[in-house]
Amino acid sequence: MLAELIPLALVVALSPLSIIPAVLILQTPRPRPTGLAFLAGWLLGLTALTAIFLAISGLLGGLGGKPPTWSSWLRIGVGAALIVFGVFRWLTRHSKPHQMPGMKHVTEAGPGKAFVVGAVLTVANPKVLFICAAAGLSIGSAGLRVGSGLIAAELLFVALAGCSVALPILAYAVSGDRLDPTLAKVKVWMEKHNGALVAGILIVIGLLVLYKGIHGL
Repeated sequence: MLAELIPLALVVALSPLSIIPAVLILQTPRPRPTGLAFLAGWLLGLTALTAIFLAISGLLGGLGGKPPTWSSWLRIGVGAALIVFGVFRWLTRHSKPHQMPGMKHVTEAGPGKAFVVGAVLTVANPKVLFICAAAGLSIGSAGLRVGSGLIAAELLFVALAGCSVALPILAYAVSGDRLDPTLAKVKVWMEKHNGALVAGILIVIGLLVLYKGIHGL
């Protein structure tokens, strides 16, 4: 399960559309409290989405015992979808970068608004929503019994998926505006290579998920 869960988390963590909002939120008038509030909302959103699909997996009979057959077909579907989306992003990598709704207002947010924005962006970004769904169903169909194992698996996914948002915000909370030049360079580089980065990550991880699904049949 970890061999599948960790790559899924990395899709979210390494996505420019996860990292760029975390950099922008540090350009607000009160960057420390606003950034920490955004991080809390982001982690809460990831946790809630994953838990919802974990519960759906339980309703489909995936919790406990031998993993059901539908879980292998699910992995095949998820892997194929990731590959198709990755190829599409590669073919359109030179087009105008995708902009998530509300990004132009992020730098004006206060702590309260930043918390809400962080949570909402996990749903507004289809890629994050899709990966959280795949992770929740993957955990639920891994044959783990209800209890600490499921909680630990979900927390591991959320921690890895949210690490790229947590790192700049926590580093800024400690170091302050000394990180501004570095964060600005990271933002420019991520925006420039957005398409190619997303395409490569999606295709590689899609192949891994697809292989695991075929192997499980």
